[in-house]
Amino acid sequence: MMQQYIKEMEQDPYDPDEFVERLAYRVYGNSADSDNAVVDDVQDTFVQAIKDLKFLQERQKRKCEKLEQVCREKEALYSVQIQNLQEQNKTGISIFQNLDERINYVATKVIHVGDQLESINTPRSRAVQVHKLIGYLEEFMSAGPLSIDIFNDPTKIDDAADVIQKLFPIAQELPPGKFEEAKMKIIKKYDEIERMLIEEFIKNHSRKNVARMNEIAAILTHFKGYSQCVDAFIEYSQANSLSGKNLFADIIPVCENNLKIIEAVFTNPDQVMAKFILNIYQLKLQNHIITILSEVKDTTNYLEKLSQLYKQTSILSKNLSRLNMGNDDMFLNKMQKNIFQKYLDSYFISELKNLKEKCLIILQRFYESKGHQKKQIQAGGFQELRRDLQTVISTRTNFNIMHIEDYGGETFLSEYVATSLIQEFNQALDRCCTLSSSSDIPSNSYQIFEILTSYLIEDYVDYGLELAVQSVPIPEAKTHDPPNVYFFEVIKQVNAIILLFENQLSDNLVPLIITTPKYSQCISFKKKKLEQIESKIDFGLDRSLNAITGWIKICLSSEQKKSDFKPETDVDTMTSVACRSVVQYLSSSIKHIRQCLDAKNADLVLAELGIRFHRIVYEHLLQYTYNSAGAMCAICDMNEYRRCVKDLGSPLVIDLFDTLHALCNLLLVKHENLKQVCYGETLVGLDHSILSNFIQLRTDFKSQKLAALLKNLTSR
Repeated sequence: MMQQYIKEMEQDPYDPDEFVERLAYRVYGNSADSDNAVVDDVQDTFVQAIKDLKFLQERQKRKCEKLEQVCREKEALYSVQIQNLQEQNKTGISIFQNLDERINYVATKVIHVGDQLESINTPRSRAVQVHKLIGYLEEFMSAGPLSIDIFNDPTKIDDAADVIQKLFPIAQELPPGKFEEAKMKIIKKYDEIERMLIEEFIKNHSRKNVARMNEIAAILTHFKGYSQCVDAFIEYSQANSLSGKNLFADIIPVCENNLKIIEAVFTNPDQVMAKFILNIYQLKLQNHIITILSEVKDTTNYLEKLSQLYKQTSILSKNLSRLNMGNDDMFLNKMQKNIFQKYLDSYFISELKNLKEKCLIILQRFYESKGHQKKQIQAGGFQELRRDLQTVISTRTNFNIMHIEDYGGETFLSEYVATSLIQEFNQALDRCCTLSSSSDIPSNSYQIFEILTSYLIEDYVDYGLELAVQSVPIPEAKTHDPPNVYFFEVIKQVNAIILLFENQLSDNLVPLIITTPKYSQCISFKKKKLEQIESKIDFGLDRSLNAITGWIKICLSSEQKKSDFKPETDVDTMTSVACRSVVQYLSSSIKHIRQCLDAKNADLVLAELGIRFHRIVYEHLLQYTYNSAGAMCAICDMNEYRRCVKDLGSPLVIDLFDTLHALCNLLLVKHENLKQVCYGETLVGLDHSILSNFIQLRTDFKSQKLAALLKNLTSR
């Protein structure tokens, strides 16, 4: 049972309540006795279990005490062992420190001995070298050719170079006189060996023997001709690799390949690479650019070639700077500036001249294609006076004293021409950004903008507008054919050109000048020119509307008969001939205006046309007298006018014609209902004089004694 208790208590997790339950269950579950007997069994079981647990507790306690005693004994043993190890470690550290001090002492002695040996050996080795040099010097001082092998054997050129480069400064110090011949022989041999080294360097360069090239370059660093070695390397490296036509594409690979060789051969690769690139720019690249530009005779091609070459050179400089050749951007930019400076000094004068010439040629070719000779136009002043006189005379006498040229509907404006001019502007602006200095770009860009504005807006758009304005037919000219008003088409073309013009400025010019004072100048200048164009468009629109309404007025006065509104017999009620002609022409004019103008401007123009048309119809109706049949005809005409003006889309004009229609009803209603109609919803707000004017047009005005009615209207 003890083992059972231990097993249950060692379960994880241990629950004492569950342990008690299991004890009780063993009694209840196995007993078939009465309740009192079961209770006694449970008591006995629990008492025995408590005794067993106490026994287990005592046994476990003794076991724990025994284990604790063993642990204490081992802890004491390990403590003694650790103390012994610490003592051994202290002894080892002391021995190590002594050994380190001994090593340092021995090293100091060794260094001291080495220094002493070196101080003894250096003078000795120098003495040996001096002795050898004296022997070589003696050989040079003797008569006849040199007999020493190193100066006669080409395979010993490195040794000969070492000797001669040491003898050369000694020879410079020899006094003149008896040493002059020896001195000259040393100098001659110095030059000879130097030349031989350079020749051998070139041979090994052609063989791609980089190791030998490095040895020779290291030897030549002590000679005066070291720069000749560098020059020879550059010359032979660039001789065959940069002789093709595609120079810009060849330079980068050549520089990349030779950079590796330079770093492996020369002790100062940065300086050699700088000279390598300098030679490319000053000789190869500069001669290439001069050759190309000297062959170009046309100014436009010259500017394009110059811009293209400058861009290619800039890209080349940028790519070279990324190769990390030891050259900064200023070095490359300075070389580029030196190449192009003489071209850049005169560039912008040529740019402006070329832009003017190109714009002029584009306009001349356009007018020639139209068979038009551009002429001086006299705007305003006497010209306007003549036109006004022509209007008056034509209205009264039907005699023309001035011919109005409409050029067969030709507008002399084309988006293609505007696009061509803007394209020249964009090309000039692009070259300006490429070839002008950053400080000059805003000013130069503004000058290019002024030229574009001068030719596109002033010389082209303004001229086409002025021709269109003068070609607008004279209003109220006595002609049976309705006038062709082409001015609206001109407005459509002008709007398209101006929109194209402003978009190009926003996209290409504004980013260049927006942070400079030139931006405000540009906005002011453009606003001034466009306001002039807008003013001329307004003037032409006024003329065009006058031409339309003038013909309508003439048509009504010539086509409308008195019998239309005062027939002697009953006729079928229908619109009059004059009305149909007017409505047909007005409808076509409305359609034409909507096709040519944008929605907002079309609404404004058509509203003004509707107001003027209302005034003409109103004044026209007041010229006739109406019987009942004629009044019906007038109302039919008015209904047709109302249907037509709905296309104008103007609520004001529609209200005006609704009111005019209500006034026409005054011509038709029975005289006893006139007062009621006058105070109806439509006419109640009108001036009584207007009502009186219409009522007086009735044929029964006198017979029905309607004057009294008018007095009552006036008194109210």
